[in-house]
Amino acid sequence: MSTINIKRVKTSEIELKDRLVSIQRVAKVTKGGRTFSFSAIVVVGDENGVVGYGLGKAKEVTEAIAKGVDDAKKNLVKVPIINGTVPHEQYGKFSGGFVFIKPAANGTGVIAGGAMRAVLESAGIHNVLAKSKGSSNPHNVVKATVAALSQMRDAYTVAQHRSINLGKVFNG
Repeated sequence: MSTINIKRVKTSEIELKDRLVSIQRVAKVTKGGRTFSFSAIVVVGDENGVVGYGLGKAKEVTEAIAKGVDDAKKNLVKVPIINGTVPHEQYGKFSGGFVFIKPAANGTGVIAGGAMRAVLESAGIHNVLAKSKGSSNPHNVVKATVAALSQMRDAYTVAQHRSINLGKVFNG
């Protein structure tokens, strides 16, 4: 694929809501027994076109979630939303996780599974059809979904990029 223009966003300008996607208890086996710690995947967004994800690891759940939120705020991207849905179909891939996102008519709702649903709702997309293929690992699905959303372009951006007027984008 071609180079992607990732639209970074400054955290200070917006009010973000966080969603916990998954939490894992991991064990490290030592001479003295098992040492447990937690890893949390968190998605943050303003429900108006800005979304980001983060991973936090700590000895306690609340600490892991807080670290995840801080990490997510550092990885925010801007997503184009037109009439509550995405502008066009898009595939996304990260490692073994493949996702397909398709625009939907008004009133459809968010038709997406677990980890994808959290990302799409945090971005503020209300009507979308989405399918996750391959790995169902939440890490890969979240990253693939954000990759697909960051590749989305609205008609105005396409017209600007090609140096043509907006009407010519639709009429060829």
